[in-house]
Amino acid sequence: MVEIFAILSASAAAGLRIGIPLLIIGLLQGSNLWSQTPILSHISPQILLVILTSWSLLEFFGSKKLLGQRVIQVVELFLSPLVGAIMGLAVASATTTPAWLIALTGGLLALVLQLVQIGWFYRLRGLPLWAAFLQDTLCIALVLFAFGAPWQGGLIALILLWFAVRSAKQWYDWRYQKKRIY
Repeated sequence: MVEIFAILSASAAAGLRIGIPLLIIGLLQGSNLWSQTPILSHISPQILLVILTSWSLLEFFGSKKLLGQRVIQVVELFLSPLVGAIMGLAVASATTTPAWLIALTGGLLALVLQLVQIGWFYRLRGLPLWAAFLQDTLCIALVLFAFGAPWQGGLIALILLWFAVRSAKQWYDWRYQKKRIY
């Protein structure tokens, strides 16, 4: 059960940002960098470090401006399922669950959270600055929780999933009421 919460926590972090969680996972592995991470272990650690550091900085600073949010969301929409799957597989070490199921669960959770962010972005016509800082903080916390406190991280991931379901219902109600007015 603890493994499942760790997988949910890491995948939820990938649903918020994609570069920051991968960078943190690599740095937490010490001098091995991404040698234990599926898919990323086949890429040179130096090249991966440069790419993920650059993307993390772009995520951190670009997410504070409207144009940066749009560009980041387009890229993250397509990459978040892949990164969610990688993150789920990276934290699942001693589980008997098939790897394809872990990857599917992690990828879908990351995609759902990414779609919710895009929905709120278009509903609010841009995310406020406090929300961007909250995303960054929550992303870092979820990755650290996946390794240090998986119960708490999994619980936060489930709360985010509940928030996603509530958001979808709110958008449906908002859309339905909008059609009735016209």
